[in-house]
Amino acid sequence: MTQKDVLGTHIREELGINEISHAKPIQASFSPGAAFTVGGILPLLVVLFATINGMEYWLYGFTIIFLIVLGSIAAKIGGSSVKKSIIRITIWGSLAMGLSALVGYLFGVNL
Repeated sequence: MTQKDVLGTHIREELGINEISHAKPIQASFSPGAAFTVGGILPLLVVLFATINGMEYWLYGFTIIFLIVLGSIAAKIGGSSVKKSIIRITIWGSLAMGLSALVGYLFGVNL
């Protein structure tokens, strides 16, 4: 099978790419764009409607909730484990927010 076309065999057998199933670049570009847009609008809505006192707590709490919801939707669509997705997204999202807050603290950013 690999004597004549090693690359073609690899693409067909290992990656599952053939004449019928080929790349969809338009769909591949719009999907992350829509995900980032929705993921950015949700915390913006919290900022618009929450009180100024304790804003960072409102943002952190709702952002974790939004990450859980969007992560579970993405896991269901992708056929992945919802529990693993929620744990992974919650941990990495919290770490990213914590590091961002640390950098702001180190550079003296106050609101």
